[in-house]
Parts: sequence; C-alpha cells; structure tokens
Amino acid sequence: MSKAGQSFKLAITDAEGLLARFDDENNTDTEYNSEALKRAGMVIAMAAWETYVKDRFREEISFWLTSIDGSSLANYVNRKAQEEMKRFYNPNSERTKKLFKEFFEVDVTKDWQWDSYHAPQSKQTLNELVSKRGEAAHIAKTESQSPHSIKRSELDKTIRFLKGLVLAMDKTKIVAPIN
Repeated sequence: MSKAGQSFKLAITDAEGLLARFDDENNTDTEYNSEALKRAGMVIAMAAWETYVKDRFREEISFWLTSIDGSSLANYVNRKAQEEMKRFYNPNSERTKKLFKEFFEVDVTKDWQWDSYHAPQSKQTLNELVSKRGEAAHIAKTESQSPHSIKRSELDKTIRFLKGLVLAMDKTKIVAPIN
C-alpha cells in the first residue's frame, strides 16, 4: 500500500468516529445537534479522499524526479506540481483523471473497480459524493426539526466507498513501486 493509502486509513477513522458518535448521541436524549455530526463526517471523509489524491500525486512526483533531483528540469516540474496542488480541490473523477493524465499520462480512473463497482459507476458515485460534500459544507440547515440531506446510511456508504476507491487506486501503477 502507498504511503498515501496508509495515511488515508488513519484519516478516514475520523469520519468513522463521527458516525459512531452520531449513533451514540442519536440513541440518547441530548441537547446537542447530532445531525451536525453526519455533515461533519461527510466533509471529513471527503477531505480524507482529497488528501489521499494529493499525497499520492506528491509521492509519484517525488519518485519520478528522484534521478534528476536538483536539476533545472526537476525544479521546473516541482514548481508546476506545487502550483497545481494549490488549485486542486474537490477531486471528482474528472479532476483526478486530469491531474494524473497531465503529469504521468496515466488514466487512474480506468482501474476504479472493486466488488460490485465498475469504473463508470465509481466515477459517477464519486462525483455525486463530491456534490453531497458541497451541500454538507455550504448549505446550512434552516429548520430545527428537519434532518439534513446527509442520511446516516449515506455517510456509512460514503466511508465504505472511499475505502474501496483508495484500495482500487492504490493498485494503479503510475511510476512509483507500491509496497
């Protein structure tokens, strides 16, 4: 597993913890808004995905440039990669594909297959989750009695999906050998 994949495994536990806390608070009388935990869980889960993509990209760039480290070419590519990382956010399937295609000429999305998911379905699901994350982060709940658009089952499914997606993408050979 890549170092990025190992970091993702740690990062996604925050979202799992929020889901568990939602379950705990939802089953007791509390003054807290347990609905906020689902929204926070969605945002954190998607942040774990974004961090994975960026870390994996940096891992690949670092390995790719090892043999020419310190050269003008390596410095130029590193500058371009850093600029790209500053503009890279909400990695849906197209943005993720474009990033790795531009630098490494590899379509990482073609290998997004595991269990019952195939690449087209994985891409569509990821794109929907990126939109859901936007709703969770940017659309405030206005009625105190109504639940937010993020359902408990959706957060659970999101976490499982992202774990599968990371495992699938981690199998993709880009330039660095995978441990």
